[in-house]
Amino acid sequence: MSVAVDRPRSAARGASSDRTETKVRVRRHRGPKTRTAIQAVVIAIWCLLPFYWMIVTAFRDVGFTFSTDPWPSHVTLDNFRTAFSTELGNHLGRALLNSLFIGVVVTAVGLLVGTTAAYALARLDFKGKSVIAGAILAASMFPGVALITPLFQLFTNLGWIGEYQALILPSISFVLPLTVYTLTSFFREMPWDLEEAARIDGCTRVQAFRRIILPLAAPAVFTTAILAFISSWNEYLISSQLSSDVTQPVTVAIAGFQGSVPHQEPYTAIMAAGTIVTIPLVILVLIFQRRIVAGLTAGGVKG
Repeated sequence: MSVAVDRPRSAARGASSDRTETKVRVRRHRGPKTRTAIQAVVIAIWCLLPFYWMIVTAFRDVGFTFSTDPWPSHVTLDNFRTAFSTELGNHLGRALLNSLFIGVVVTAVGLLVGTTAAYALARLDFKGKSVIAGAILAASMFPGVALITPLFQLFTNLGWIGEYQALILPSISFVLPLTVYTLTSFFREMPWDLEEAARIDGCTRVQAFRRIILPLAAPAVFTTAILAFISSWNEYLISSQLSSDVTQPVTVAIAGFQGSVPHQEPYTAIMAAGTIVTIPLVILVLIFQRRIVAGLTAGGVKG
């Protein structure tokens, strides 16, 4: 009888110990996930809070610009009308078109040159390849403020001050290092077998690049295009010195805003213009976020 009684007890102890171990394992797995979730929430709040405050201020009446109410109050659309008011000298619509035109041209040229350069650096062997890669990296190290004076003198001699080419060419030079280094790392990790198979089938190197490599690199190219466009869209320092009233991009136009109240900085109108400028970029990233993530992780291709 004692043996029969002891067996259920030992079985119960074993079951309870198994449940305890299971709870410990669950806690161990939940701990990192909980910490990750908390960190993600903190980072999201930290990044989105300025954007939220910009939107709140954009819809706030100019008489309550410095209100500390964290929620939308005294809501009005007058700030957006002021941002587009040509009577006050705010040519936001024209500036948006200028930024769009400059960004598209810079992105297209940067991708055309950067993609071929990245392919050459990643897949071809030639003398001076490391020197060229180092020169591209060195070009990206120059601060923009150090380039203003020589660029201004150069474009003055060429008669380009206030023209679109004076804004496009420097932006291309800023975008190219980003494009080259992003795509070089991707091309370098792509399997060589695909290109070699295309060459065996009769394709030239250019045909293999255009028909085989480039379609596979589409996610990385698309991601680089978005990053290049955002970089060109947000450029201010060079444009503020080389643009005119007709060619100025949106960043320069916002800096020169005039408000409806004389002798007062138009913070609400600036916030309204900032909201108009930022929302397209946010929508662009949200629409193509899957492609962006695919491009950022596209280096893990296995042959």
